[in-house]
Amino acid sequence: MGGQIIGIIPARLASTRLPRKLLLRETGKPMIQHTWESARRARTLSDVLVATDSPEIAESVRGFGGRCELTGEHPSGTDRIAEIVNRAFRSAEVIVNIQGDEPEVDPESIDLLVQLLKDRPAAQMSTLATPIRTREVRDSHSCVKVVCAGDGRALYFSRSLVPFCRDRDPDELLSSASPWLLHLGLYAYRAEFLMKLTKLPVSRLEQLEKLEQLRAIEAGAAIQVGIVERSTIGIDTPEDYARFVARQRDRHHG
Repeated sequence: MGGQIIGIIPARLASTRLPRKLLLRETGKPMIQHTWESARRARTLSDVLVATDSPEIAESVRGFGGRCELTGEHPSGTDRIAEIVNRAFRSAEVIVNIQGDEPEVDPESIDLLVQLLKDRPAAQMSTLATPIRTREVRDSHSCVKVVCAGDGRALYFSRSLVPFCRDRDPDELLSSASPWLLHLGLYAYRAEFLMKLTKLPVSRLEQLEKLEQLRAIEAGAAIQVGIVERSTIGIDTPEDYARFVARQRDRHHG
């Protein structure tokens, strides 16, 4: 790949379960800074910036020395990213969408996403998954499952339990070779495809499952899935944030 590879962190101030979470700073740094610093450690990214509609987040990012672009209102982070690419990165080759509320995102996972697109020229997107090992995650509708072909291409994403296990006790399979994969919300797009995707209307399956990646699947796109051993922890609740702060303190004092 000869073109630029840009990491963009879409960031909204509003969050229902944990108000203003990206600006919480009990660790001494706002959460968005932790995410930005983690992403900056990825070897493959030419640049990392935050895309937000919040002047307050923009001020915070610029305060710690990060690059930030203000956007208009958008229905999704992907649309927010597309506005920035259209405005400032038209010559970029690959765009990585990094979730703002995953301050411990693994830089190696970002590099794997980029490598998947290098290795699979036919893929328009790449994403990650991890084997499901617990009944709680397997049966939760908020945990998205992905089913892959033998070559790692995504066949389908669902909130339901797919694949369905007809003839065996599904609990037996959790401890061995789990047939279920938990989808992780980290994506890389070829820039040209990202711009096409955000111009497509919401698709039928996307509408039903409320999963944006199904729009790409329905449009015939190839999404390459990389498998990692564990998932990044998103921060959605006060309890999640308290555990994150504790981990940071342990790391700092360890």
